[in-house]
Amino acid sequence: MLYPALVALVLMALWQGAVTAYKLPPYLVPSPFLMLKTLVTDFGTLGMALLFTLKITLLSFAAAVVIGVLISFLFVQSRLIETALFPYAVLLQVTPIVAVAPLIIIWVKNPTASLVICAALVALFPIISNTTLGLRSIDPDLQSYFALNRATRLQVLLRLRIPSALPYFFGGLRISSGLALIGAVVAEFVAGTGGTSTGLAYQILFAGYQLNIPRMFAALLLISLTGVALFVLMAWLSKLALGSWHASELSRD
Repeated sequence: MLYPALVALVLMALWQGAVTAYKLPPYLVPSPFLMLKTLVTDFGTLGMALLFTLKITLLSFAAAVVIGVLISFLFVQSRLIETALFPYAVLLQVTPIVAVAPLIIIWVKNPTASLVICAALVALFPIISNTTLGLRSIDPDLQSYFALNRATRLQVLLRLRIPSALPYFFGGLRISSGLALIGAVVAEFVAGTGGTSTGLAYQILFAGYQLNIPRMFAALLLISLTGVALFVLMAWLSKLALGSWHASELSRD
């Protein structure tokens, strides 16, 4: 963590120097010191908003993982099923969430459930794509060995396909965790949630209406730090699961 921290300090120093040298007003570009001061001052409000956004992110991420893995298991059972249904998974990925989110919010009366569905749709495709690729990427010799020993379809899945797919699956988790956060924030923007259950997106919108740019930057900082934390957590889980046997974690380069 030392080198990223040093880069962050250098960037913050350059930012602070530019704001000071050019005497930029806070309503245009706040200084890092003012942003951090606002974060501390308004942490009561921003902290509650962070918890709400994090709840939507984690629920949608969990839903995307469960549904994505089940769909991948279905795809790997038959090439015909995968060929028939995979284009619709791609369709979910390429459809802008801002286009379908208003419909989901109208159809689903519960605000939290509607936000979770919107964010899960954003995070779903990497799980399906990576896990399906991993389940297909098995050693042909091992597959022949399992067939020679008359292994059942379930045995092949549990003892050959799933272990082979784990590196791909954890790669999908790293991507999907960040997309779940993005989906949650975008869904909050579209929904325009307000009141007691408000997320960071609402705080950004409200700060923009008030021209409270330091608070806007503080909320953006919280979103960025949350995304980094999710990525680090997924990387740690990957290291924990693969560190003792897979080449991707054993490599020292």
